[in-house]
Amino acid sequence: MFIGHYAVALASKKAAPRVSLGTLFLSVQLLDLLWPLFLLLGIEHVRIEPGNTAFTPLDFYDYPISHSLFTVLGWSLGFSVIYYFARHYQRGCWILGVGVLSHWVLDFITHRPDMPISPGVSVYVGLGLWDSVIGTIIVEGALFVAGVVVYARTTVAGDRTGRYAFWSLICFFVLVYVGNILSPPPPSETALAFAGLTLWLIVPWGYWIDRHRQPVVSYQ
Repeated sequence: MFIGHYAVALASKKAAPRVSLGTLFLSVQLLDLLWPLFLLLGIEHVRIEPGNTAFTPLDFYDYPISHSLFTVLGWSLGFSVIYYFARHYQRGCWILGVGVLSHWVLDFITHRPDMPISPGVSVYVGLGLWDSVIGTIIVEGALFVAGVVVYARTTVAGDRTGRYAFWSLICFFVLVYVGNILSPPPPSETALAFAGLTLWLIVPWGYWIDRHRQPVVSYQ
């Protein structure tokens, strides 16, 4: 799942208006921001296997540090604790922790049974939504539209930058999503890892947007 994760971040702005959109992006995509680094370091592994599922050609056969349920709970706790000591915003702390965990939940829905429960434990889960291209697009698209609507109603642009920076990001998400569906498999695992690192660029884009938009609800 790609835009579905960002949908969670966009919608979470309503629950924690004091948290920057960039920080929300960082939380919901933390696992996928770490994953390409672990691939390049040889800590985790993936195979390019066209036909593995209908939606993606990737075989996620070894990623227990970034994506097992046990370690994700640790990433979630660690992220929320660090944020709390940095900002002392309790509501934001909880929302960000849930944001990290939401990534595993959405992946559990989309992946075939390759989601590890814990490092060293040969138990894998997944509901396999990726076995249906149409089903994946409908579910993820609905999540994304809902997230965009919630964020757009929760915040208001303070200037032209706030308006155009936000909607340009939404267009970017859609273009990347369509491109991922239509493009051929990546040429190598290394190329895939380097492409994954570009997700880090979306985080500062979120901070930029948030500096030019204000919540329409009172800070909580």
